[in-house]
Amino acid sequence: MGGLIWLASYPKSGNTWMRAFLANLLADLPSPVPVNNLGNFCIGESDRKLYEGVLPKPLEEVGVKEITALRPRVHESLTHFSKGPVFVKTHNYMGSWFDVPLLNLQVTKAAIYIVRNPLDVVPSAANHFNETIDQAIKRLATVGNGTPLTASHIPEVHNSWSLHVDTWSLHPNPHMLALRYEDLVANPEIQFRRVMQFLGLPQDEKRLQKAIRHSSFNALKAQEDRGGFRERPEHSKAFFREGRSEAWRDILTPDQVRQIINDHRATMQRLGYIPEDYA
Repeated sequence: MGGLIWLASYPKSGNTWMRAFLANLLADLPSPVPVNNLGNFCIGESDRKLYEGVLPKPLEEVGVKEITALRPRVHESLTHFSKGPVFVKTHNYMGSWFDVPLLNLQVTKAAIYIVRNPLDVVPSAANHFNETIDQAIKRLATVGNGTPLTASHIPEVHNSWSLHVDTWSLHPNPHMLALRYEDLVANPEIQFRRVMQFLGLPQDEKRLQKAIRHSSFNALKAQEDRGGFRERPEHSKAFFREGRSEAWRDILTPDQVRQIINDHRATMQRLGYIPEDYA
């Protein structure tokens, strides 16, 4: 039985990039791992099928509270997928819902958490959730915010962006590696090398460089353009849209920028996310 290694983030903060990097690093193939095969490498914690397998009746016939109560049991079952560590994706905040932990820490080995500037998360989230920019700003500021039960996923609890980030990264933990998306963009070799070190993987430079190339934004977008990406929302033209830092400067109005900063000032200040021209 293995332990779970969580790949965690607020939605639209780089989780897919990290999954693609690790999949390519561990597979070490001559060509990129197909983006639609990422689910074979990293299990999605909110995958509805995982919960249907332990409940003898349709999920629509039970309440959200009963579905939530299944989480510790489902997480324990994931440890049997491999004799070694099992990578699991989550967008849940690090806390409880209906007094049930959203992550079963008793079967957890480690976690990698990716945080992204909310100024860039907002435009990406607006596209992903089919919202206006102002609606996305409100989403990131809403305590208790999350997603409903759907045909493919059970509910997730994201909470506000600040609470999500703080519950995962405010207190240092030797079993968790917290990374800023912007640092991954600016210095992928340095940051992904930290990931390898954290996971105790051999420091193979050629393997690292190949995994970085195969999981680059351009490589992932090219795969989506050729064959689609099953995680793309139906209303969206593309899952991989920008991938760059500070794209918000071309999208957000000054009032919208100030609103986001007012909503998340303390956490943004801690992470160095408040722009000098808005300080």
